Amino acid sequence: MWRSSAISSFYSKFTSFYNPSYYYATSPSIFTVDGVVRPVFSTSQHQCIRSFSSSAAPSPSSLTKLGFLNDGIDAIQPLASKALEIARHYGRCYWELSKARLSMLVVATSGTGYVLGSGNGIDFAGLCWTCAGTMMVAASANSLNQVFEIKNDAKMKRTRRRPLPSGRITAKHAVIWASSVGLAGTAILAFKANMLAAGLATSNLILYAFAYTPLKQIHPVNTWVGAIVGAIPPLLGWAAASGQVSLNGMILPAALYFWQIPHFMALAYLCRNDYAAGGYRMFSLADPSGQRTAAVALRNCLYLVPLGFIAYDWGLASGWFCLESTFITLSISATAFSFYHDRTTRTARRMFYASLLYLPVFMSGLLFHRISDSQQLFANGSNMVDEHSPSSENIVEAAEGADWKNEGGQSTTELQARPPVAYASAAPFPFLPAPSMQHLDVF
Repeated sequence: MWRSSAISSFYSKFTSFYNPSYYYATSPSIFTVDGVVRPVFSTSQHQCIRSFSSSAAPSPSSLTKLGFLNDGIDAIQPLASKALEIARHYGRCYWELSKARLSMLVVATSGTGYVLGSGNGIDFAGLCWTCAGTMMVAASANSLNQVFEIKNDAKMKRTRRRPLPSGRITAKHAVIWASSVGLAGTAILAFKANMLAAGLATSNLILYAFAYTPLKQIHPVNTWVGAIVGAIPPLLGWAAASGQVSLNGMILPAALYFWQIPHFMALAYLCRNDYAAGGYRMFSLADPSGQRTAAVALRNCLYLVPLGFIAYDWGLASGWFCLESTFITLSISATAFSFYHDRTTRTARRMFYASLLYLPVFMSGLLFHRISDSQQLFANGSNMVDEHSPSSENIVEAAEGADWKNEGGQSTTELQARPPVAYASAAPFPFLPAPSMQHLDVF
């Protein structure tokens, strides 16, 4: 009898030990004199555990109510919220260090240059890689600019809340961030585009961070150096698409260069007191009346007028773009003239807003009215038909996709456009040589 009772007692303890509910009810235990393991519970706790073990397997919600899982959840939640808070903090700092909105404008000009230089077909994957690399290099340049200007930014109202002057991030951290994204962006352009685009990106980063940035505290010529920096991204996009820098590819960079002067002059006039407090030698600081500042802005607005005619004459865009470009250029010139006639904060701000509107409209019109290589060849073939009627049939066939033969007798199936200099008329560029088509022999 005592053996059967001992065996049944041992079996009941063994099954209770492997009961899943046992793990949720673990607690300190002691050995008694008779060798039986007895948990240390109060009377109420013992009753609660016994009733709980007699029921079905507990759910997580019931365990949480009993207090068994609160400690684990309370330990995980602070870690997750703190990690999210850190990610938001550094993400915001990187966004401000990169001057993300300005960098996206640079990407837009680079992407426009890529489309213009693509010819008949656009490689959208190449366009995306070029935009990504340009964005990284621009972010690196802007971050290095803020690293070099920590003390100056701390003195200006509009920049004192930036990550470095406010102490939200260290200068060493910012340098590591700038170096990382700069190298990554250059590598993307080198491997996914070409070495010419990567070289233009690297030179632009050096020019912005190590030439334009220190010149801001030395001489007003910094504005014109900064205009060169802004003109390189569309040339970078053109080079990434075509693999070369041609005369046609200089139209959009020229527009960017001349556009930036009135844009910066308006900003320098509006923020001249802030620039003086920061120690920046802007052109407007040596011009108390603002007359010279307004004259420079007006002059560069007028330089934008012939660009639409040149784009049409060189076969980059249609005649409609010529009309649209003239209209929007005369509009921004009118605001510049208003600023020159009445040098007040109101007229300067109006010119600044007009400059912000001008650039996207100009680039959109250039993209919408651009002429592909096949359209250029067809138009050129039609002109050649009028001038050389005996060979009209051959020229029309060539315009439709027939093979051309070069001087060496090798046939190529890819049509080559006329050189950009051949599109220049005698009116805007009388010093250019007359167009020559001797290198094309039609058979």
